[in-house]
Amino acid sequence: MPVVERALRPETPARLRLWAGATVLTAAVLLVSACLIMARVQQQARIIGDQAAPQAANAADLYFALSDMDAQVARLVLTSGRDDLAGSNIDALGTYRERGRQVDESLQRSLTTAAGDDEREIVLGLLHDLGAYRERVWQALTAGPGAAGYYTQATNVLHLDLLPAATRLRQAGEDRLDSAYGAKRATEIAGVTVAVVLGGLLLVLLIGLQVWLAKRFRRLLNPALITATVLTALLLIPMAAVLVLQGQVLSKARDESLIPFLDLTRARAVSYDASADTSRYLISNRLGLYRQDFDRKADSLENGDTGLPAVAGGPDIGPYYTDQVVERWKAYRTGHERIVKLADAGQEAEAITALTGIRRGDAQFDFSYYDAAVAEITESRRDDFDRALRDAEILLTGWPFVPAVLLGLVILLVPLSVRKRFAEFR
Repeated sequence: MPVVERALRPETPARLRLWAGATVLTAAVLLVSACLIMARVQQQARIIGDQAAPQAANAADLYFALSDMDAQVARLVLTSGRDDLAGSNIDALGTYRERGRQVDESLQRSLTTAAGDDEREIVLGLLHDLGAYRERVWQALTAGPGAAGYYTQATNVLHLDLLPAATRLRQAGEDRLDSAYGAKRATEIAGVTVAVVLGGLLLVLLIGLQVWLAKRFRRLLNPALITATVLTALLLIPMAAVLVLQGQVLSKARDESLIPFLDLTRARAVSYDASADTSRYLISNRLGLYRQDFDRKADSLENGDTGLPAVAGGPDIGPYYTDQVVERWKAYRTGHERIVKLADAGQEAEAITALTGIRRGDAQFDFSYYDAAVAEITESRRDDFDRALRDAEILLTGWPFVPAVLLGLVILLVPLSVRKRFAEFR
């Protein structure tokens, strides 16, 4: 066809128009794609920081608070009516109320942020079972000689209903976190692909147009095309770098800060539940089940079984704990063994004093001393993750608009670069 033949002839204005049009079209597609991708990555980073990570942390905090609530109830039952342990009783009551408030707030947040009917049903079930648990606790604290029976009912509600439901809620939060990271990773790959494919094509078209104009019109430099090429390169290299770098920052923060935080929170919950087993052993009149439960939980903490961070160290990213934490845990476990021996020897009052006292050398003091060190490490991991989130947000600041500005200039410069060449054919 004559029209096609004229368009394909290198000396015709049609060829120039076709090349310039393809360059502008590629720049426009890249502009839209880059803006959408960078906006999506920024949104996904915010979802991780504002929704997925806080929800996973909230579920972990709920599990921990429930475990500590029951440990404090056990202390209240043991110290009730003992004037010499009034200080321990007041301390346990204050902690129980604080953990109860924390549980209520965590459940309220979980109810607000529930991602579906299944999660909402879990939270509603937790609220119902929590009411039953608190009723049994009230009965245990007011029943006098019958406190042990009511406390056994309360702790059964905790272990058979509340903690399993809290585990499901925590798993749902962690699954949502993994899904958020997976979606962001897919967007990052798409962004780098767009930068390489469309960006590379645009650079080829810009450089090819520059070379063709230089050969056809014997002008070595075209300032508008050179500027457009430089602007394109200035966009593509930083864009790809930002996508890769912020992805690395958030992935490292998840692996080295957030996951350890979640693991440590779970380990703290297990340690509180283990410490409560010592109290349950005394309340139940030395029922062997609770002694075995303590040993099982303590061994899992020390050996890193069942996915828990071992007290002696962590995974390949380095130890979670310091030597100080290890020594404090050993001191607490030694105290536990001493309490068990006192109870087995019939020295019930001495065992309760050694367990619930808050003076140095008492088990409660040793446990609090150990837990304070673990809490410091746990919070430092959470702070590290928060700092990484802020760093990622800084890296992504403005990037949904940067491609529009730079590629908008490229789209304007391409017609400007060939305007005088078209005038030569008139």
